[in-house]
Amino acid sequence: MENNKYAKELDVGVKVVQMASSLCKTVQKALLSGTFNQVKSKNDDSPVTVADWSVQATVSWMLCKYFGSQRLSIIAEEDVQALSEPDSVGLLELVVNTVNETLAKAPTYGLNGPSEALRAPQVLEAIGRCNSSGGPVGKHWVLDPVDGTLGFVRGDQYAVALALIDDGKVVIGVLGCPNYPLEKESLNYHNNIDRHTFPSTNMSEVGCVIYTSKGSGEAWMQPLINGNEGLQGPNRAKLIKVSSIDDPALATFCESVEEANTNHSFTAGLANGVGLRNKPLRVHSMVKYAAIARGDAEIYMKFARGGYKEKIWDHAAGVLIVQEAGGVVTDAGGRPLNFSRGIFLEGLDRGIIACSGVKIHEKIIGAVYASWDSSNL
Repeated sequence: MENNKYAKELDVGVKVVQMASSLCKTVQKALLSGTFNQVKSKNDDSPVTVADWSVQATVSWMLCKYFGSQRLSIIAEEDVQALSEPDSVGLLELVVNTVNETLAKAPTYGLNGPSEALRAPQVLEAIGRCNSSGGPVGKHWVLDPVDGTLGFVRGDQYAVALALIDDGKVVIGVLGCPNYPLEKESLNYHNNIDRHTFPSTNMSEVGCVIYTSKGSGEAWMQPLINGNEGLQGPNRAKLIKVSSIDDPALATFCESVEEANTNHSFTAGLANGVGLRNKPLRVHSMVKYAAIARGDAEIYMKFARGGYKEKIWDHAAGVLIVQEAGGVVTDAGGRPLNFSRGIFLEGLDRGIIACSGVKIHEKIIGAVYASWDSSNL
């Protein structure tokens, strides 16, 4: 991908997501060990953590450094409201310290950090700068700092997702998957509190960054870089491709863990209708897209309950990665997803279907049309 039109953006994006993934691993380890437990609830009762704000500040600062801040458009999930409240002084201090510790290691990732530590107002400014609403014209970076925060706080799967949209089209996708095993052979499918996930028994083989650019026909994976050891990860990058399985009886499908914004009973009916025999792989975050792109599963289905609107930061990076790895992603009507209409996937037909190949995709689409009227969605 060296001759790609967006080569600089891709290079910086991958390195920044490497930094952010390392940050997340450090924070998650502290959370799970009880070193600190700074988790707050947003207005919709979803959790937000030190990692969410710290990643957003870090990525925002780095993108501004390399691409200029004046006309830089960044769309991201978090705002500074909860972090600016009087009872959040300690939390803000933790975020500032985490950001500065991460930025100090920028040279390790081949990037240039600040000449001096950022102060709280600068960190808040970097987070708050990510308030663009996107649209059909110009370049817009799209960031989900910690996709799957519930998975993050539970010690489960989560992702750092960064994409670039240019004139309404996703042109770069980068996914950091800090808890995702590097090799399929390391996956240990098991039932854990009614969800099927895949932690690795060999923790040294956990963590990767997957990335692509539009039109390349390639998706790549590299191990996470250890911030204390230097730039060794990119040298081990390897090409990934979707699975060649096209028999539904042998296929595995992914779906969200939580039922709040998806309907497990409907997807179960679809799975039965097309002859899927394997149990669903229920996974937090865009790691589901990574699983399809890497050939660890063949299908991802999401059908939201009435009233829920999909956000572009939950899909942009993953959709492009699956497509460039050889897969197919559409809405349930078979149409491409539209990332040009702001922060929501406006005009989405019923749900989202990502598949490793056209044959399985067509069967799922057909099953949706056959069963939708009785779904009550």
